[in-house]
Amino acid sequence: VQLQASGGGLVQAGGSLRLSCAASGSSASVNSMGWYRQPPGKQRELVAGITSGGSTEYVYSVKGRFTISRDNGKNTIALQMSNLKPEDTAVYYCNSRTGTNWPVIKGYWGQGTLVTVSS
Repeated sequence: VQLQASGGGLVQAGGSLRLSCAASGSSASVNSMGWYRQPPGKQRELVAGITSGGSTEYVYSVKGRFTISRDNGKNTIALQMSNLKPEDTAVYYCNSRTGTNWPVIKGYWGQGTLVTVSS
């Protein structure tokens, strides 16, 4: 599976950004997909995940602010981020995997896109 992410950038606290990711490959349409992030000096963590059936999971800190969506026909996912906070600053990675053991860092990864939230 190959993943191509886009979006990201610099935004002020309280602002919004949208990340997109396109997947290609033989298992792209059936895999679960998600967004992870890695803040400076910290470990990579799940932000939000979505199965091919549309079930979602979010890390507690983004619930109510971020929304993950999926277009199975186009093999794309998006992450709409609202009310961004400085602590959301990180490199965001698109992920494709089998199963939904989201805490495990595994599967295929996109190139990463930097989100910077200024206070």
